[in-house]
Amino acid sequence: MDHLLVLLLLWSSGVQAEEKHNSESDDVRLVGGASHCAGTLELKHLGEWRIVDGYAWTLKHADVVCQLLDCGSAVSVEWRFETTNTPVWEMKTECIQSGSAVRDCVTSDSSSFIANVTCADSVRLLNGSSLCSGRLEVKSDQSWSSVCEADFDQQDAEVVCRELGCGPPSVLQGVLYEEVEAPVWSKEFQCGGHESALLYCRSSGSARNSCSPGKAVGLTCSEPDDVRLVGGANNCEGMMELRHLGEWRTVSAFSWTLKDAAFVCKHLDCGSAVSVDSRHESLKRPAWWIKYDCVHVRSALKDCTASSYHSFILNITCSESVRLGGASRCVGTVELKHQGEWRPAIDYDLRKAAVLCKHLDCGSAVSAVIRPKSSPADVLGISSDCFQSGTTRSECAAPKASNYTLDLICSDLLVQPIIQASSMDGVYEAQEQGLTVSRHSNFTISCSIQPQYPGGSFQLTFNSTNTAYSYTQPAVNHSAHFLFPAAVPAHQGNYSCVYHIYVFSHNFTAESHLLPVTVSEFVSLVGGPSRCAGTLELKHLGVWRPMDSSDWTIKAASVICEHLDCGSAISVEWREDSTEKSVWKIQDGCIESGSAIKECLQLRLSSFSLYLTCSDSVRLLNGSSLCSGRLEVKSNQSWSSVCEADFDQQDAEVVCRELGCGPPSVLQGALYGEVEAPVWSKELQCGGHESALLDCRSSGSARNSCSPGKAVGLTCSEPHDLRLVGGASRCAGSLELKLGDWRPVEASEWILGKAAVICEHLHCGSLDYVEARNESLLRSVWRVKPDCVQSGCALRECVTSEYSLMIMNFTCSDLLVQPNIHASSMDGVFEAQQQGLQVSSRSNFTISCSIQPQYPGGSFQLTFTSSNTAYSYTQPAVNHSAHFLFPAAVPAHQGNYSCVYHIYVFSHNFSSESRQLSVAVSPPAAPTVHTITGVILLLILLIVITALYFCWKASREQTLSRKDTDVVYYNYSDHGEGGSAEDESRQGGEEDLKEAHLKSN
Repeated sequence: MDHLLVLLLLWSSGVQAEEKHNSESDDVRLVGGASHCAGTLELKHLGEWRIVDGYAWTLKHADVVCQLLDCGSAVSVEWRFETTNTPVWEMKTECIQSGSAVRDCVTSDSSSFIANVTCADSVRLLNGSSLCSGRLEVKSDQSWSSVCEADFDQQDAEVVCRELGCGPPSVLQGVLYEEVEAPVWSKEFQCGGHESALLYCRSSGSARNSCSPGKAVGLTCSEPDDVRLVGGANNCEGMMELRHLGEWRTVSAFSWTLKDAAFVCKHLDCGSAVSVDSRHESLKRPAWWIKYDCVHVRSALKDCTASSYHSFILNITCSESVRLGGASRCVGTVELKHQGEWRPAIDYDLRKAAVLCKHLDCGSAVSAVIRPKSSPADVLGISSDCFQSGTTRSECAAPKASNYTLDLICSDLLVQPIIQASSMDGVYEAQEQGLTVSRHSNFTISCSIQPQYPGGSFQLTFNSTNTAYSYTQPAVNHSAHFLFPAAVPAHQGNYSCVYHIYVFSHNFTAESHLLPVTVSEFVSLVGGPSRCAGTLELKHLGVWRPMDSSDWTIKAASVICEHLDCGSAISVEWREDSTEKSVWKIQDGCIESGSAIKECLQLRLSSFSLYLTCSDSVRLLNGSSLCSGRLEVKSNQSWSSVCEADFDQQDAEVVCRELGCGPPSVLQGALYGEVEAPVWSKELQCGGHESALLDCRSSGSARNSCSPGKAVGLTCSEPHDLRLVGGASRCAGSLELKLGDWRPVEASEWILGKAAVICEHLHCGSLDYVEARNESLLRSVWRVKPDCVQSGCALRECVTSEYSLMIMNFTCSDLLVQPNIHASSMDGVFEAQQQGLQVSSRSNFTISCSIQPQYPGGSFQLTFTSSNTAYSYTQPAVNHSAHFLFPAAVPAHQGNYSCVYHIYVFSHNFSSESRQLSVAVSPPAAPTVHTITGVILLLILLIVITALYFCWKASREQTLSRKDTDVVYYNYSDHGEGGSAEDESRQGGEEDLKEAHLKSN
């Protein structure tokens, strides 16, 4: 299992630094064995110790564990089968090789196969070509020392090789495996050869503490493993068995190819590999599993073998007595095995060659060329009749001398290419398993082939249920790499590598196995009304878990919405469960920094999960915030831009409302980049009241593209989402923010430092007072992330959900409502909000100040300003008002007046000013044409009245004169001396008339 190998190599690559070595070794241990160098392997990951899955472990993997634990070489690795599955850690070395962090390469799994590792306690071989070769080091008193040749002999070597589970020593020589530096083992070993461990041998003190150059022991033990084919017609065919760790077992057939079988045939001196197949047995049984990639690089089988259980048993057929000695098993000089000796063969024509290619399972014969040799050599001649009768090739051969050899080219001369895929999730090969890649992750498919001929090209073919295509690249260093920057469902299907090359005047091709690629979601929203809303869950380390809700902003949520191919992020909410459970937590600021989601995860316990809502079918792209950008609409699983001609203000109002933004402020094309096809083909006809754009009516549009600059670019205003509550006015109280629901804002030093901006944002003037208040109970709050706001993002994009005791109380300078000012005079009443006051000179007028009742008391200051002077008057507020009387208006009263209300509350002075009232004073009126005309008319009227009066008076005097004559006559004739009262009256009247007459004369 190479994933642990590379993981631990990565861990141990820097262990020269002792601190690092200690911290890494603390995360790996062997438990339950005879010493700390033997037992069940456990690994600590995400704070949890678990057993490591032992499936397919080899000594090569185990040796890295031994190095990390400062033990000797790996001696054995065995599986232990448990009756029930237990939680385990599984690691992918290919993932670590690709440069991913360790946490991304460990998956949580369950398994019943447990790995038991045994390391040597005190002996190891370093820098060798296998685990059975290298420079000898011995451990004593917790330190390792090399051994000088003079203190070590053949019997000592036999003990070391036996202790390490290797075969007998084959080479004992210095300078084979690098020079040695101090320290050096200071004792001479005196083994008898029968001991089970080197430190069990007798030893004597040695005076040396260093070795001469080239004198440190370098030891090569023979490989202990043996291979055989059993149950066939001869020793070159049958079921493959391997002796490993002293035990013969069958070999698992998983992933074996003819290339691997050729290695076995060569090892058995059985010519070329002809076939490889598997036999299925009804029951699983213990078997050895040999890693194919290990065999390819010609590692010792001991290093490549793991314990396994399988029901598919490997069968191999070798050609026994014929082979082609060339660059591959299907091209080269024809050789036959005769009387135990391999010799070139001649007398082949193309017809005979075709039979031979078929026998070797190499396709058809392409060419058979006789090549001259510089001198005669022993060859085998082939009898044509014997060959055609089907007799064994060796029986048809007769020794002879010849100056020629036969070179045969079969159509399958190329080895099979290897196809491999890698992504952030790991590296996968077709022979093992397909690639499952997360959506939007990049992945690479690599094609390679064993070096045979220079040049050539690779064709990567793809097939799915509804499409097929291919890409071609030249072969560079016998390989080619095809990069896919972002995995999408269209990439899901089967891939294969086809190698093409022109050699020997012919075109040849070879195709790899198929590699299936599956594109999967590793995030999902569950339990919501659509796939774009619900509780956020993420698959990591093979396990789906909810996402912890802390530290999530709408800006971070937009990454999830984009990943799910949904619209813009609308809201982020906390949901609380009754019990704690395992959740994934995002590291602070990790996603916003551009890191992949999987690189930002930590495991923790929490009772809170994240509920995320994205819009289903609308998004704004390339804008400065989530409320601005180029509009795109989703229909039939594809996104389209919208042309300006098909979109109006009412449509914009619906979009802004759907995205949780304020009303539209700018509607204009080309604001957020040019648009390419496709384009929305319908004209939207919203009424402005709809909750979603696709709820609007629409009509067909003939257009399928937009002129440059005509794709809708929309800027919605930021929603009014801040308020102060619980105070005497809207400019005082606890700060609350609305992001789906209204919550207090958590107190922080940064917010306290930005309090003045809050007052300004609320149009409440400047800051007068702010304090952090400690609540008695935890409550849901919004936490503002300062670095996000400072980067220029809108406030709603920088808020996370949290629980806290600390909230903030603000008092802004404009906590008072605005006073009212109005003026009255004999001409009327005027208010500042309507018009100024025009008052006549010398007229009295009054300016009154008043304010809505908030606090008792206070005073009003009436301020006056004109072009050349300014002054003020102050009166106490009585019933929340004051009145300023001006008895006689003069020009000096002309100017602008305002009322300033002053009050002392909350241990601070506050004031609030009304709007201005303009007062103009009219001077005395000058005579005008109308006035003169009026005066003249009055004079004429007076003359006429006077004239009429005198006329009337004159007429009356005449009348009275006549009456007087008659009366006198009457008096004297009809009455006596005394007369009556009437007479007396007449006499009085006469006297009055006379007096008047005298005055008139």
